Order: sequence, then C-alpha cells, then structure tokens
Amino acid sequence: MAMTAVAAPSMRPWRRQMGVPQWAVAAGIAVERWLEAERDQLALWLPVMTGGGIALWFALPGPAAWRVALLMLAAVSLAGLAIGHGGRAARALAIGALAAGLGLGLTWLRSDSVARPVLGGPTFATFRARVESIEPLVDRELVRLTLLPDGAGADGQGRPVALPYRIRVNLAEHDVPTPLGRGAIIGLRARLMPPALPAVPGAYDFARVAWFAEIGATGRGFAPVRVIVPSGRGAGIRVTLSQHIESRLTGSAGGIAAALATGDVGAISDADSQAMRRAGLAHLLSVSGLHITAAVAATMLVVMRLLALFPWLARHVRLPLIAAMAGAAAAIGYTLLTGSQVPTIRSCVAALLVLAALAMGREAMTLRLVAAGAMCVMLVRPDSAAGPSFQLSFAAITAIIALHEHPAIRDFFGAHEERRLARVGRGLGSLLLTGLVVEIALMPIAVYHFHKAGVYGAFANIVAIPLTTFVIMPLEALALLLDGVGAGGIVWPLVQLPLDALLWLARRVAAAPGAVRSLPAMPDAAFAAMVTGGLWIAVWRTRWRRLGAIPLAIGAIWALTTPPPDILVTGDGRHVAVRTAAGLALLRDRAGAYMRDTLAENGGVDGEPLLLADQPDARCSRDLCMMDVVAGGRRWRVLATRSMYRVPIADLVAACRAADIVVSERGLPKTCEPRWLRLDRSTLERTGGVALTLRMGRVATVLEPGDRHPWRMPPTLRRSAGRFGHGAGRRVRSWS
Repeated sequence: MAMTAVAAPSMRPWRRQMGVPQWAVAAGIAVERWLEAERDQLALWLPVMTGGGIALWFALPGPAAWRVALLMLAAVSLAGLAIGHGGRAARALAIGALAAGLGLGLTWLRSDSVARPVLGGPTFATFRARVESIEPLVDRELVRLTLLPDGAGADGQGRPVALPYRIRVNLAEHDVPTPLGRGAIIGLRARLMPPALPAVPGAYDFARVAWFAEIGATGRGFAPVRVIVPSGRGAGIRVTLSQHIESRLTGSAGGIAAALATGDVGAISDADSQAMRRAGLAHLLSVSGLHITAAVAATMLVVMRLLALFPWLARHVRLPLIAAMAGAAAAIGYTLLTGSQVPTIRSCVAALLVLAALAMGREAMTLRLVAAGAMCVMLVRPDSAAGPSFQLSFAAITAIIALHEHPAIRDFFGAHEERRLARVGRGLGSLLLTGLVVEIALMPIAVYHFHKAGVYGAFANIVAIPLTTFVIMPLEALALLLDGVGAGGIVWPLVQLPLDALLWLARRVAAAPGAVRSLPAMPDAAFAAMVTGGLWIAVWRTRWRRLGAIPLAIGAIWALTTPPPDILVTGDGRHVAVRTAAGLALLRDRAGAYMRDTLAENGGVDGEPLLLADQPDARCSRDLCMMDVVAGGRRWRVLATRSMYRVPIADLVAACRAADIVVSERGLPKTCEPRWLRLDRSTLERTGGVALTLRMGRVATVLEPGDRHPWRMPPTLRRSAGRFGHGAGRRVRSWS
C-alpha cells in the first residue's frame, strides 16, 4: 500500500498533461489501491479469462468474427502495456486480454485439429471396422460400439459408400458376437445417420459433441455381425469389471456400484437414473472428485499403516511422501481404469496437485489449486469448458473452497474445544451449509443445460455423500479384493444394503412435491451474467466482492422472467408442441420417449406432455390438426400436418389462408399462404428446429443466419467412393 501511495501521485502530472480529468485520476488511484489489496487473487482470474475466450469462440458466429476478436484482444493487451507505466490495473488488463485470446485461439485450433467429414445423409451400409470401445447399455439391452471403419463400405446394390473416420453404432445384446473385444475387426450392416443437430433451440447439441469426438455418423447395426479378426484383449478391464460387479448385485444397485468403480452407468434403469437426477444425486454416478478422493485417501491410509509397522522405515523415511506417491499412482490407475474421460482426468489432475502440495508442506485445498486444475484442462481440451461436466465440477469445488476460506465461516466451523455432541452438531451444520451453497452455485448451470433445478438436493446429499464415501465404496473395494481369493460372496450382500438405501432415498426425494423446478431455455446473456457475478463473489476478498450480486441478480431475474415458448417445432417438422391452457400438448401420438422428454424440458414442463388431439380447443383429423393459441393479447390459429398422405389441394389452401402459422414435414405448395409464418420442409432445412414465443413475436431457430461453426455446416462425404475415393480428407458439401 505504501508503494501505491508513493507511485500514484507521480503519475498525476503526466495525466494532467494528457488532459485526463481529476475524477479519472482519483478513480485510477482507487482502482490501483484496490488491486494492490487483492494482489494475491489476481492470478485466479487467469483461467477465468481463458474460459471467457473459449466462451467467446462458441458465442461468435464464425472465422471472420474470431479474427476480429483476436485482433481486438491483442490491441487491448498492447494498449494496456503501452499506457500502464507500471500500474497494476493496466498489467492485469493486458494479461487478461492475452488469456482470453489464448482461450479463443486454442478452441479454434482444437476445432480445426479434429475436423473430419461427416456422413451427408441417411444410408444403409455394409462395412468392416475396428472396434475402438465397447459400452454395454444393460437396461436398454443394447451394446454401444465405437468403430473405426476399415475403408469404404457398400450399399444394398454393392455400390461403394464413403464412411467417416469414426462411427458409433448400437447393437442388440443378442446380436453381439462372442467373444468381442477391443481391437477386433468386424463386418456388419448398419443404418447410419449424420450426427443430429438439436431438435429445438436449447436442446442437447449432439452434433457439437460428435464434432470434437471425431464421430461422423451414428446408427443401428443389424445381425449377423462377423468377427473377421478376433481381439486378444477382450472387452477391456473396464467392461469386464463392470460386468463382474453387475453379476454380484441385483437391479440398479449393480449399475450404481459399477458406476462407482468404472464410470459405466449403462446398467442403471432409466427410472432410477431419472430419480438420481431429480434428487440431485446424479454427480455420484460420474467418476469425479469424490471417487478419486476416496480412492487416494484409502490408498494413503493403507500404505501409511503398513509402512508404520516397520520401525526403521518410520524413523528414516518420510512416510507421508511415500503414501502420497502411492496415492498418485492410485489416482492415475483409477483414471485409466474408468476410461480416462474428461471429468476423471480433471479430478486426477486436481488430486495430483493436492498430493504435490502436501508433499511440499503447502496448504492443499485453495482456489489456486482449482485455478491450476482448470487451466490444465482448458489447455488440453478447451472445448470441454463449454460442457456441463466441466462447469458443474469446478463450480462445486470453487463454491466449497470460497465458502470455507471466508473468515467468519472458518472461525465458526473450525476446530473448537467443545463436547462431542456440539462438535457433531457443528459438523452437520457445516455439511448442510456447504450443501446449500453448492446447490445455489450449481443451479444456474443445471437450468442452463438441463432446464431443471433440484430443490432438495442439498438435504439428500447430507445423507448420500457420507453413505457413498464411507460405507458403499469401502465395502465395494473390500468385496472386490476378497473376490481375488474367492471370498467376496460374504461381503456383496453388505454392499447391496446401502445401495438399496441410496436408491430408496433418491426415489423418495424425487417423488416429493416440488422436488424439481422446470424452466425454459435460458438466454445466453442471462447465464453469462450469473456466472460473472458468481465468480466475482468467489474470487475477490475485499468488500468490492459484493458488487457481484448485481449481475447475479440481473441474470437470475432475467432467467426467471423469460417466458416459455408457445410452440416448438423439430427440425424435421414431424413433431410440434403447443402450449395450451392444460399444458404442453404434442401433435403426434407416437412420439418417442426421448422426443417427449426433449420437448417437455425445452418447453419448461416437468412431466409427461399431453396429446393435442385430446384438447377441447383442437380440431384434428388423421392428416391435419388445427389449434387456437391465445398469447400476447390475441388469438393465433396454428395448422399442422400429421401424416404424409395427400390432402386435397383446395382444402389445404383454404386451411392455410385461415391459419396464422402452418407447420408441415412435407413441402407445401406456394399457394399455401398463412397470415404470418410457414414452416414446411424447405424452410426447416434452413432454420432447423424452431421455438415461437408469440406474445413477444420472437422466432428462435437452431440454425442461425451467419453461424459458421463447423458442426453447423460440416464437410460431408459424397456417396460414391468409387469416383471420389474414401474422402477422409475432403471438404465436400454436397450429397450426390
């Protein structure tokens, strides 16, 4: 502070010569003093600004905008260096702009490095492929294979078909040949589709996920599946261990136990998986910080106790260092065992940093550790920062550490000389407060990505986390160890009991009235405001941190007051959801479970949607459905086709003229002219899915004009491989 007080006045004459107003000089000095007081926190903004650059790449429409953003960030950085004159604010601005440019550039580089052409359209193909991974989906009686095609395939007439670099195919369990392992070369026939765009605005964007995973097609395989070259590795230790655990336990308990050990959630029933999500316990099913921490802690405890049995080692060797090395090996081994997914890698990196800090005698659990872990992940996989897994994990740990670093919280919940009962009560209070803060921190992220927020998750986690960490996982580890000598059968029934208790808790909490609040798709700007406010509160330490409540409140109010869409139309025009007085109603009676859930979630509805034909205000035949929607102080008439059968042209034209909005999966004649909007096949090919908010006259589309992100307009493969070759490196836009 003394340095600031001396240096700041020396800058005044220069600023006065440059014509800088006195109030600006005073504000600059105040900012310098504030940053001097927060100097230990400035480094924490490095990953924040890097993440901001990553978000900027996803938010801006294409290469031209990305170049402009990079130039502007470079200009801001150079300006900060040029006018800084040693000022901390200017240096922080320059470094922050550089970090944002780094995030944007890394994401652009990552996107270009994984660029692969995708399948141009639906096709049946017979082909050979190498099995890259095997994922049993026990509850759905399917097996998901990730395949690397070996050359081109052939269609039903024997004509060559170019195939993408990587394909994901689902097979029925009884169609999977035995044995089938990773590395095997198989031959099969499959119906393939390009990666799907979001069905409606705000829905899950599998096309983006597939782009960064280099998946160019998905589909369903058919028997017979031939093993051309068998694998010597089998299905892999992960699949083998999951199957072993599932065979020892019944129902979804086996699936949860497998998820805790290997991250494989395929054996959990859809109903129980949904209950875990609604109860706020889904994080237990993803191998992340909780599981890595338990594995490392158990390993260190066992190693310390075993080494302490040898007096010479205890006197001459730093046993905590040896235990930390064993814990690091356990963290890395557990990460490899569970498939090295991004959340697991992130947790492993954090665990290694904690162990390194402990080995050096430093405080381990700090926001600097979180910042270092986030920076490591973003440098390697910048695209992961846009996903819910990254955001939920780092938001949770940031909220926990920021809460317990607060002096008042640290003093109240720290060590006290008191009776055991009071100490237990203080610990339970700390756990409850931590759970509430974490739920509040995660709620905006959950609403933004999943359009739902749990209400009772904090209370459920008070029981679920200790039960999982201190009962289920140790018992499961003991049972697996005893299985090595054939004695695990006496422990597995003990594992079943707490798992059943966990499922009972999830079902009861999920079924409680008001357990889940559903909201429509949140505006990006509202989400950005809440994230900015939350980070501002978590990172700073002086009273200026309270200013973060302003953008946080603005974003929350914005999200809560965003009206749900009145009409949702999928990109193929087949499925339409209309908001009626009774709730959200679907056009087609036979919409699949996934489509019903997608439309309900993005319509801000918790529960099963209704059928439009059953509504009193709808007039539906086998081929057409007409509905009046009251919104924005007026009545809107909506006409939608329900089949591909021909409708007499005169009747169709008359119905179109009487409607404000017409929706159809077919191409409508030009004479079909509604009063406001026509969404037929040709229009939806340009827009993708559509969400209409009639009271505001707003039309949101999946495909925005000018959007040049690569998964929106990916390079596609031509159908004829005989003429154009396999096309693995070709950027072909047509489907011939």
